[in-house]
Amino acid sequence: MPGIFFSNTSSTELKEAEGKVPKRKHKALTDLRNYLKFMVPHLEAGIKSSNSKNVLLSAEEVSQWSQSLEKLLTSQNGQDVFREFLRSEFSEENIEFWLACEDYKKTKMDNLSCKAEKIYEEFVQSDAAKQINIDFHTREATAKMAQMPTPTSFDEAQKIIYILMERDSYPRFLKSKVYLNLLNKLQDNSLN
Repeated sequence: MPGIFFSNTSSTELKEAEGKVPKRKHKALTDLRNYLKFMVPHLEAGIKSSNSKNVLLSAEEVSQWSQSLEKLLTSQNGQDVFREFLRSEFSEENIEFWLACEDYKKTKMDNLSCKAEKIYEEFVQSDAAKQINIDFHTREATAKMAQMPTPTSFDEAQKIIYILMERDSYPRFLKSKVYLNLLNKLQDNSLN
């Protein structure tokens, strides 16, 4: 039976090590709160009557985000708030990859190779800085497709990431204080 080994780490070092993870998580949550403190008043300043064309964000739009991930991602404000939520969960690479793929699909054929290489290096390769969570076979197939890029080279990987966000992050986002507080604040403002 293997033994249990203890290092000579002091209790001070353990407390410092324990403090690192919560501080990092705390920083992400603080960044999200600061973002929302900045954005909510900014967005509220742009809220006009439903007849105005200058509406930046309304309770109705935020409410529609709960209908589907697709509705959320078609809204620029929705993308921004969801990205900040994912950042607080240390998984913002998912939306960044999904958005990069959407941009890639609109790329002219003569620029595909350069963009494909960038997306592959940033998100797909096994040592990528923002590596996405896809299976080995999809990673290998995507690597081959990126070498001879077409507008659909990243479709399979993008689909997997979309499903991951839809089933995992998106339901948590809808239950999060971030989303619920934003919706409640906008609904309260629309009543006043």
